[in-house]
Amino acid sequence: MNPASSTLGFAHYWAQGDAVSHGVAYVLLLMSIASWYYILSKAWISWRIRKSARNLEAFWNAPTLNDAIELIRRTDPENVYTPLAAQSAQAANVSAQAGSLNAHTDPGELITRTLRQEINRVSARLENGLTLLASVGSTAPFVGLFGTVWGIYHALLAVSTSGTVQIDKVAGPVGEALIMTALGLVVAIPAVLAYNAFTRVNRLTLAELDAFAHDLHAYLTTGARVVPAAAKQSA
Repeated sequence: MNPASSTLGFAHYWAQGDAVSHGVAYVLLLMSIASWYYILSKAWISWRIRKSARNLEAFWNAPTLNDAIELIRRTDPENVYTPLAAQSAQAANVSAQAGSLNAHTDPGELITRTLRQEINRVSARLENGLTLLASVGSTAPFVGLFGTVWGIYHALLAVSTSGTVQIDKVAGPVGEALIMTALGLVVAIPAVLAYNAFTRVNRLTLAELDAFAHDLHAYLTTGARVVPAAAKQSA
């Protein structure tokens, strides 16, 4: 084993690096910590939401609306579906709107507005952290590349001042500088994969919320749930 090669590596690069090289490494470290925090927390939240979504059908099997709301509240730990049912039921209660501007609003329009507001609130919650993951995934490789370019620049300066050009004197520092590009990719790849996965989960959740809101609106305005076209044909 070449003794010179044993001295090369990230530790040697760190010891020889300046404030800019260290700053790039710290930026990548902060990006990694922030992205993994959101990856783990949103993975846990997404799992709980998908688990509670399986209980939506039980909502319509409850004997009364109050029982249905209480049932979904117990099975909705992330409070995603419960507000749609509770707030829309409150909006449908005409006596509860007395003395406010809502009393002069058509009940159907009031229910629609309430459902839209709750869906927007949930959508904002679901998108929390996605901007950071997208930013980390798109910028981390360039941050690492900047660290590599900076390291190569200083390596070439050191070679030029030494007066002698030897391949081992150039290859070692350049190879060490490439570590920063690799670290940038290590930070970016999990963020990109997580962003794509969470975007798909959010799309499914919002589709289910929209369908649930449609059924709630039909029930609260007509007193009956909308029957799908396929069910009508089979009947």
